[in-house]
Amino acid sequence: MPADPKQTHVVHQWKHTSPLISCRFDPSGKYVFTTAEDRTVQRWELPSGKKTVFPAVHDSWVRGLAFVDGGTTPDGRVGPHASSGKTLVTGGFDGRMMWWPATAANAPQPSRKIDAHDGWVRYLDASTDGKTIASCGNDQLVKLWNAADGKPVRTLSGHASHVYSVLFHPDGKHLLSGDLGGEVRQWDLATGKLVRTIDAKALHSYNGGQQVHYGGVRSISVSKDRKYVACGGLHKASNPLGAVNEPIVLLFDAKTGKKVNSCVAAGVRGVAWRSVFHPDGFVVTGSGGSGGGWLLFWKPGSDKEIHKFRLPNTARDMDLHPDGLQVATIHHDRQVRISRMAPKQKPAGKKKV
Repeated sequence: MPADPKQTHVVHQWKHTSPLISCRFDPSGKYVFTTAEDRTVQRWELPSGKKTVFPAVHDSWVRGLAFVDGGTTPDGRVGPHASSGKTLVTGGFDGRMMWWPATAANAPQPSRKIDAHDGWVRYLDASTDGKTIASCGNDQLVKLWNAADGKPVRTLSGHASHVYSVLFHPDGKHLLSGDLGGEVRQWDLATGKLVRTIDAKALHSYNGGQQVHYGGVRSISVSKDRKYVACGGLHKASNPLGAVNEPIVLLFDAKTGKKVNSCVAAGVRGVAWRSVFHPDGFVVTGSGGSGGGWLLFWKPGSDKEIHKFRLPNTARDMDLHPDGLQVATIHHDRQVRISRMAPKQKPAGKKKV
């Protein structure tokens, strides 16, 4: 049933003991996984909120989360959430990736650890068949890994700055990666060759006084019909160190790579930490910063948001549930919040007389 963003409201909130950093629903939608500044990973059961804490094995914060093991979702969909999710893979600012039994009880331990990047692991994504993991980081590299044994498959080089985001294209043939400078690269998975670049440099700022490069492609998403690519981040960074900036999402024509429109929420300060295409065709963005926390909604072809929903605290990450109605956000106030969009009601038909 189609979702109505204008009816978004918080339905659950659960508190951890440390500020939270990232979040992802598992493919089944039974759990939401989060990470925190205490270096632990948390698994929250829906809808009860029962929490299981995975121990602080990483030597730094955990940012990347992905699920592997192949398969399809319960409704048979194949896409970004196609993996069965039996295994959780985490990527940390310590440069390591770790494999965990996702549904094990009582504080599970990692089954595998690898040194993945020289510096921070910024983002992870799993292929639609759950057999390959993509990672990226501060060493300006994108890497592919065999999900079954953790062995390296291929290294993709060429980015000129820190790589912030990666996404397996739903066609199963390409990978997209975005960096601090606002360059998006599309790679051929079979050969590892660069296919093209997309100019998202509007997401990059440089402040000469503070000598700070700031912004970057914080997330990438492809629409269900594969017509659009969305890249989220920030712009108008007049004072980067003071967190004075605005969230922005750039929408591109997936075929030509040309920009379709820029989505900016009026009166909102912060970063578009993650932007995801909803199956109904609109973009859902989790934003947080000096202007508080927001869920923002846009349609392709319009620069103005169709709705913005204020959250109780600044948000740091967001994920969309497989049901297309629930949205998870994590916050600096240590809370994970589950918001819900109401299903759209079909217009009542005329009564027969």
